[in-house]
Amino acid sequence: MSLARILVLIVALLAGGAAAWLVSRPPAPTQTVVTPSRPQTEVLVAAKAIALGQVAKTEDLAWRAWPIDGAGGLVTREATPKALEEHAGRIARASISVGEPITAGKLLPRDGSGIVSVILPAGMRAVALEVSAESGAGGFILPNDRVDVLLTRQVAAGNGVPESVQTSTILSNVRVLAIDQAIKEQDGAKAVVGRTATLELKPEQAQKLTASRKQGGISLVLRALADIGSGEPETNSAVAEPPKQGPGSMNIIRFGVQNAL
Repeated sequence: MSLARILVLIVALLAGGAAAWLVSRPPAPTQTVVTPSRPQTEVLVAAKAIALGQVAKTEDLAWRAWPIDGAGGLVTREATPKALEEHAGRIARASISVGEPITAGKLLPRDGSGIVSVILPAGMRAVALEVSAESGAGGFILPNDRVDVLLTRQVAAGNGVPESVQTSTILSNVRVLAIDQAIKEQDGAKAVVGRTATLELKPEQAQKLTASRKQGGISLVLRALADIGSGEPETNSAVAEPPKQGPGSMNIIRFGVQNAL
C-alpha cells in the first residue's frame, strides 16, 4: 500500500470519528424566554360595519378577547353577559367600523332621547303637534305611518251670509316620526291615543304648518298603506281660497271638501 493511500485512510478515519463524536454529544440546553401574558376579558365589538342611523342586528355584533387593562368604558361580557341581545335593535349614533368596540353612546335605544335627530334624514325637520282622539284618527296613527294634515277654520262670507267652516289639505303624505315618546310600533300593541305627534317635514312644510296652527284646528288623516307612494300635490298657500258664494247659498263639506250650492 502506498503512502498516499495510507494518508487518505487516516483522514477518513479521523473524519468519521469526529462525526460520530459530534452526533453522540448531548444537545446544549436552550433558554426559553417566558413573556407574562396580559389578563384578558371579552368586549362587545361590531362584527360588521354599521352605518349611521342603521339598526344593529344580532349578527352585526360579537364578543372578542380584549386586554382587561384597556377595556375601561367598554361593554364587557363579565359585567353585562346579555349585552349582545340587549344592544341588538338599537340605532347607531355614528358609523362603526368592523372590530370597533361598542360603547354606551354608540348604539342608542330606539325609544330613548336624542334618537329623533339620528333617524331624521338630511335636510328634514321634526315638528311636534298636539293631537287628540278627534284630531289624531282615534289613536290609530302609529310611528312610521303616513298622514295628511288638514286645516279647519271659520271663514267670514260677508253680505249677510253667516260664517262657514272650511277644511283644506295643507300637507300630504308626511311621515309620523313618533307618537308621544314612542318612535316605533310595538308588536301587538293596542291603539293608544297620544297627546303629541312628531312629523317629519321639509323646512318650508314646517313653516306652513306653524302658520296654519294660528289660523284654525289641525287634524291628521291616516293614509292607506297602498297610498303611501302617491302623494297629492300640496296647496300653494297655507289656506285654500274659499268657494264663491251668493246670498242664500249653502255650504256642504264632503270628505273634507267644501262645496257651495
